[in-house]
Amino acid sequence: MQCKSLRDSDSVIRNFELKYFMASSADSVETLSRFKEENEASFTMLSDKNGSAAKAFGAYNPIGFAKRWTIYVDNNGKILKVDKSVNVRTAGQDLAENLSKLGFPKR
Repeated sequence: MQCKSLRDSDSVIRNFELKYFMASSADSVETLSRFKEENEASFTMLSDKNGSAAKAFGAYNPIGFAKRWTIYVDNNGKILKVDKSVNVRTAGQDLAENLSKLGFPKR
């Protein structure tokens, strides 16, 4: 559902000058490739099978998966916001709104 929300908001998100991706701590590259194709996702998906990316951002759950967070990082690597209350149904709209509020430049 979150993937579909991001997909459906893609044209609005792409108005911003940025790169975005969805990370998964449990799925292999092959599984993510199928998932991406089935959901017609236009963004990159990161396989984080060992949880190293999630751990680096403090988003790793000890039972083996990443917490459903959105982390906003500027071009200098500074974390501007961590959204720990992601709504899977409105994730795409919420992402676009937060990008605007945080002052991410538009194309």
